[in-house]
Amino acid sequence: MIKLGVAGAIGKMGRRIIELAQQDKDLEVTFALERRGIPEIGKELGKLKISSNPDGMFLIDVLVDFTVPEASEQHLDYVARYRKGLVLGTTGMSEAQVKKVEEVSKVVPVVFSPNMSIGVNTLFQVLPELAKKLGPDYSVEIVEAHHKNKKDAPSGTAKKMAEVITSVTGRNVPTHSIRLGDIFGDHTVIFSGNSERIEIKHQAHTRDLFAVGAVKAAKWVANKPAGLYTMQDVLFK
Repeated sequence: MIKLGVAGAIGKMGRRIIELAQQDKDLEVTFALERRGIPEIGKELGKLKISSNPDGMFLIDVLVDFTVPEASEQHLDYVARYRKGLVLGTTGMSEAQVKKVEEVSKVVPVVFSPNMSIGVNTLFQVLPELAKKLGPDYSVEIVEAHHKNKKDAPSGTAKKMAEVITSVTGRNVPTHSIRLGDIFGDHTVIFSGNSERIEIKHQAHTRDLFAVGAVKAAKWVANKPAGLYTMQDVLFK
């Protein structure tokens, strides 16, 4: 049985990850972590007591973290200290914070991905091939839309899409961000030639696709050696 901890436990993503993990016979959620100072600390979430003490990570095998860059940076110290696996879905991290993820992955296994859905990770594989086949005669841009409370723009997913296209074309890929209402996540990649246009769109209809991916990643990474992994590794290798 894999013992799971969830950071940001009372957030929408955290709650859903806990719910799904509790339905999995291979997982036991033993640690619910939240930031200090909020009124929920010490209260119970189901049978879990919400804690603000990261030292509770010694109780777990894997931490799932979909919080904010500042919190995730602190959590990295604790997973390294206690030698715990990490599934990290936090976006908007600085170059220095990403470098810290890379350093920590030298001592513990880390799955680090801007998007944990099967569909998006399939696109990460498909887009470079499409860009290569279409060639320089087709310009490419990305439009992404998320809910009004999402802080980072462009999204981590859009950045990764642009990165995989740039890796085979060498071209900069402009990205446009929209923040409206309660949009879970829409990404459209537009290839445009002189007489035709190709649009590839991914729409998230519910947070479940991210939560399901996170649970799958937690089970996958639990017994892996130290290293930096992506959802490509979890889903396709």
